[in-house]
Amino acid sequence: MSTTDLRALRNEPFAILEQLEERLGAARLDALGSGGQAQSWTGLGFRLGSQWFVAPREDVREVIAPPRTTRVPNAQPWLSGLANVRGELLAIIDLPRFFELPPGDNTRGQRVLVLNSKRTPAGLLVDEIAGYRQFTASEQRNEMKSTAQPYTPFLLGAFVREGHPWFAFSLHRLAHSETFRAAAA
Repeated sequence: MSTTDLRALRNEPFAILEQLEERLGAARLDALGSGGQAQSWTGLGFRLGSQWFVAPREDVREVIAPPRTTRVPNAQPWLSGLANVRGELLAIIDLPRFFELPPGDNTRGQRVLVLNSKRTPAGLLVDEIAGYRQFTASEQRNEMKSTAQPYTPFLLGAFVREGHPWFAFSLHRLAHSETFRAAAA
């Protein structure tokens, strides 16, 4: 997002803070890749279909078991519904469905990543959690981002560990996307 875009948000202080936080996360990845001050980058590993991702730890407030939801009439099929989690209403988004992935065989490992945002109360259902993963500059492969359709608009970078790609996925970029915002279409 450019400086001009931040000026457009001048009456929305929370949106400005979220954008600045996202820029900071991207800058950490850039510093890691350019041999800057960062020695490593840490994210929460999760799986969608057969692909593994890592979300910046600042993007995730907590991980919970999938809660009971109440369906929202006329909502997109990937909006599972609303859930009351400790007194807060969360929109539960089925990420595999959002990305039109085939349904998984095993739902036992599914978890919900609660977005760390006061402005966008959402939980994102994923197929599996891998815990926190730490990556070094030697594992960074940002050129791989362009090969990860349909996830590319939401990626901050990529890493390879033991021959397997891990894509750094920004939950905030997803939450600010037009498609995500049109859940009740």
